[in-house]
Amino acid sequence: MSSPHLRPIVLLGGEDDEHVAALACELRARGETPRVIDPRLFPVDLPVSLGAELDDIRIADSGRLVPRSVYVRSLYTDPAGYRSDITQAMEQDWRKTSLALSERWSVLSSILLRWSALGVPLYNSLESSERLTKPYQLALLQRAGLPVPNTLWTNDPGAVPQFCSQQGGVIYKPVRGGAHTRQVAPRDLEPARLERLRAAPVCFQELLPGRNLRVYVVDERVACALSVESGALDFREAEVTVSPLTLSSELERQCVLAARCLGLRFTGMDLREDAEGRAWFLELNSSPMFLGFEELGKVSIGKVLCDALVRGEAG
Repeated sequence: MSSPHLRPIVLLGGEDDEHVAALACELRARGETPRVIDPRLFPVDLPVSLGAELDDIRIADSGRLVPRSVYVRSLYTDPAGYRSDITQAMEQDWRKTSLALSERWSVLSSILLRWSALGVPLYNSLESSERLTKPYQLALLQRAGLPVPNTLWTNDPGAVPQFCSQQGGVIYKPVRGGAHTRQVAPRDLEPARLERLRAAPVCFQELLPGRNLRVYVVDERVACALSVESGALDFREAEVTVSPLTLSSELERQCVLAARCLGLRFTGMDLREDAEGRAWFLELNSSPMFLGFEELGKVSIGKVLCDALVRGEAG
């Protein structure tokens, strides 16, 4: 295997993704030549060959490719995922498309797993992905002694009124994400509406009335902390002001511990304060967007990530 600093930095994602493009631009400004690999091109327009040896990974016209470091934006194998762009194919033949995605996943995930086994630092690895499902990740954080709000994930209509009666206020949102957060209203507890839970589970969580926090951690160091003031329950609907924030040493320690618990080298995490100003962990993301927060908060997040990619430190 060649010297780490002679090996390329790989950005795994589409060049049309603004985050991939921003990182590539920053790396080139530093004299690096990042290799952007778009998984959506595989298999039709991206030749890939894997041999029996762990490091026998050949992509396009390269020899054996063992990068210095890898930024994983997306493998684009989730039909509902960001920029997957396979809606038409799913509508035409969902079974054939699902099988094709499974085959793609088997090869692309194997590449990441091989790189990880070879000690290549991945931002982030597939090994961390199983810990990211929200009902599991919050349980891991709680077990580590980190503050998480009282939460119920359920498809049982009878469990919801009891949970809500034990909280001062309750919000609800999808288990995985996508739709905006809403506060539970009396009409939401009517039997006919609760019966709809039988079709799909929902996340119910105690309402925290304080401000939103977004914290980015890179290689067990807080890269950036932001306060997000909004007049809406879900700040994605109405961001008002985003400003840099200095965390207390205890909260900084907790954020680093949270990333470590989930095996994330790079993460953007969402927290929310209660009425007394204590921060509670809501969610950690493995491929967080950061450009919008950089612009609104006048901070640098991508540059800190590029520092890590250039270093290429295993661990």
